[in-house]
Amino acid sequence: MKQILNIGCGNNKEDVPFRGKIIGIDRTKLRGVDIVHDLNSFPWPIKNNQFDYVYASHVLEHLEDIVKPLEEIYRISKPSAIVKIIVPLFPGVWTFADPTHKQAFTYMSFNYFEKSHGLNYYSHARFKILKRKILFHKLYRFMEFINISEFLRKGYYVFFSQIIPPKVLEITLRVEK
Repeated sequence: MKQILNIGCGNNKEDVPFRGKIIGIDRTKLRGVDIVHDLNSFPWPIKNNQFDYVYASHVLEHLEDIVKPLEEIYRISKPSAIVKIIVPLFPGVWTFADPTHKQAFTYMSFNYFEKSHGLNYYSHARFKILKRKILFHKLYRFMEFINISEFLRKGYYVFFSQIIPPKVLEITLRVEK
């Protein structure tokens, strides 16, 4: 059976886009949380190469650092594991609407972890970006046509994201070990 980690699961451990045995990690002991741990404390109490899938929805923006958590995700994931991350997308209003948000993400933030990135020597974690999707507030859902191609997504982000702000970035990565 496939092993799934839901990072920052809160009360929603089962709410993942994958099928298999789900383990939930969160800093607070809530219903469904299997591992109680502060995600800003490293290493996480999880064995190397344990998970086939990792899901992190609306959690990374609350952490003190981004590189270390991505390195932990890399460490605990099996080779070729699939990682799905959802974060507020700058310059959207949700980026810092929550006062506990410590990080902002752009369309290109996760490029840093690809083999081809020019500054990737600052981290050993390597991921292949499989899919990016920009989602919008319901008033701007008509803009979701941009998700049909990378060209449209990049063009929108560079030229129009200040005018019609995005809500979140959904990104799917593959672990490259």
